[in-house]
Amino acid sequence: MILSVQGLNVRIAHQQILQDLSVTFAAGKRTAIIGPNGAGKSTLLRAAAGLNHDYTGSIRLDGKDIRQLGRQQLAQQLAILPQGMAAPPDTTVRQLVDYGRFPYRSWFRPGDAKADREAVEWAMQVTKMTAFGHRQVQSLSGGERQRAFLAMALAQQPDILLLDEPTTYLDIAHQLEVMKIVTDINKTYGMTVIMVLHDINHALQYADEIAVLKDKHIAAQGAPTEILTVSLLAQVFGVKADIFTNSQGAKVLSPVELV
Repeated sequence: MILSVQGLNVRIAHQQILQDLSVTFAAGKRTAIIGPNGAGKSTLLRAAAGLNHDYTGSIRLDGKDIRQLGRQQLAQQLAILPQGMAAPPDTTVRQLVDYGRFPYRSWFRPGDAKADREAVEWAMQVTKMTAFGHRQVQSLSGGERQRAFLAMALAQQPDILLLDEPTTYLDIAHQLEVMKIVTDINKTYGMTVIMVLHDINHALQYADEIAVLKDKHIAAQGAPTEILTVSLLAQVFGVKADIFTNSQGAKVLSPVELV
């Protein structure tokens, strides 16, 4: 499925956050959205996920306006993991992941128990949370908790997964673990991934395409090695950076000072 945003305008508390923004997210790819703090990255992600309908312009999923889709229908096709998720007290990991099956249930339709069970087991397996099923979410470390919420999103079995800064507050090892899981899901199951990232080098390493958000619209979009340049970092983030190749042969940008 292709997610397409055209002429998007969003105002919050009388302030223009996004203006005439257009971007298309390619199916089956990992796209990273980057930009300065306050640029509207999370606002774009929330609108694309159908969490905010207070906008003008159009957001289309596979050619259909998302405002025309029911909440459950949209959630079967698209899942979002926002920042700062919290679980109800005493919730176990398995219970949390099972919440991700809400798009397939209703008061009048309890859902397919076998399909629900298989989806939960799969989501816990791919996020390496199977052994934590009985644990209370509040007892987990930051990295474990993030994987548990990621599993909840994956239990929806979406075509498109949206992640808002999935590595924030995690240590280096857990950051790499989360990014590797996301990469494996994309490559193994063909799931489209759209993620807001702060770490420029994560965007370089883990994205197929990058969309740069600045001044309320998309300033640049394309392949990471073509888009993320020393010049762009100076123009968008106001920093001077060095560029070099690491031991794996990958391009690395290292900010050294303000412009």
